[in-house]
Amino acid sequence: MGRSYIVEDAVEGYLTKLCEQQAAPVTGLLIGQSSAQRDFVVTATRTPQREESTAAAGNSVDKNWVTEHARQVSRMLPGGLSVLGVFIITDTDAKDTLTTLRQLVFAAESSISWDQLWNPADDDVTDCVTLHINSKTRKTVCRTFDVKDPKSIAKPADWKYQSGVCSSWSVVSCCLNVDMLVPLPDYRTGTEYLDRCLKEELKVWAHQLERGVCLIDGKKLAGDTELSGGQKRSVRQTYAAQLLITPDDQKLTDVVQWSGGSVSVRGAIHSRAYLHSNKPKAKLVEKLLKRDVLSTMATRVDMLMEELLTSEWEGKGLSRDKETEQFCFPRRIFCPLKVSGPVCVCDYQFSDEGLSEMTDRLKEMLDIDAAEEDLDTRQETPAEISKTDVAAAGRERAGKEPPVETVEAPKPKRNSYIGVAMATAVALLATAASMLYLSDV
Repeated sequence: MGRSYIVEDAVEGYLTKLCEQQAAPVTGLLIGQSSAQRDFVVTATRTPQREESTAAAGNSVDKNWVTEHARQVSRMLPGGLSVLGVFIITDTDAKDTLTTLRQLVFAAESSISWDQLWNPADDDVTDCVTLHINSKTRKTVCRTFDVKDPKSIAKPADWKYQSGVCSSWSVVSCCLNVDMLVPLPDYRTGTEYLDRCLKEELKVWAHQLERGVCLIDGKKLAGDTELSGGQKRSVRQTYAAQLLITPDDQKLTDVVQWSGGSVSVRGAIHSRAYLHSNKPKAKLVEKLLKRDVLSTMATRVDMLMEELLTSEWEGKGLSRDKETEQFCFPRRIFCPLKVSGPVCVCDYQFSDEGLSEMTDRLKEMLDIDAAEEDLDTRQETPAEISKTDVAAAGRERAGKEPPVETVEAPKPKRNSYIGVAMATAVALLATAASMLYLSDV
């Protein structure tokens, strides 16, 4: 017996529309959540048309383009959502596309998992789905491959449409304060060198997070504890979580070393995870939430480094005429899917971008027709650079030998609030959300 895929009926309408509109082969991604028993597909998105593509390409499929699309889309998926596989719409027989689909699903999975910061778990589902739709007969053939087995062969799978697939999904949210100091061992300050140092420190931070404690609604629960025991299936559950991280025993202050500078990443990130089960267990909540934290941190670092590589800053490195170089990571913005349920996707907004650029990107990457008013911008407010705090940091460094590049970020402003501390984190800490400071003394 193969795997079963429960598919939101809106996906059927979307794929049918693609069959009617497109003559050439159309490829795309299937997005949802896996579980041990069955998988849930909540949305699908076609591969964007490449600008330089021409009619001369014929019926060929650009594997690299599909793979890059999968990598970009995976950045836009909160915890609990992932790229489950690929689809192709063509007028050729299913058996003629099997090799192509196999290549696509393996390449997409390899690209997505290449720089993931977490270690695979024993209960992770490694089967990915491929869907072939004949544009003339509308016949659908669903198969799966074990992407962790290079010798995997196609296995038949069950594909069923259903309404309200995610209508009762549970939502877990958390805001995590980040305070990370990354030493730069020497005075090489190019973007690629900075990128390498940041990612190495992220790996250390990831190990600390994996060992951290997860509190759900203020309680530490045993892994097999069901969060919504006794609740009705139709009732949607929401939970607030906290992640408590204990640093490694050896601190930076315990080690005397010559440093060419440092990078400080301080602020807050909003994380959330969606769970298909009406009785999710605490260990699943913790796994999905921690993975989302690691994913969103890695995404922001990648995006900022990509931005610096294409900006005037590249090649200059840290300015010797300034004490501090300051940059802001993009903030996370959420957009609801057009299905019944709480599920959202996300995008990242730099300070010089408008909301219209977010809606354009959602359309291009996920084929979502979102209006600016649909976007949830409340979870993380833009970072603010405080000259007063930076100057104070400079005074603290004065007179220290040997000269060391240090970095300081403004401390978040405090707000009055009522309720648990978790409730304030989104508004309070996100004021300094994900700020990156580079300084040169």
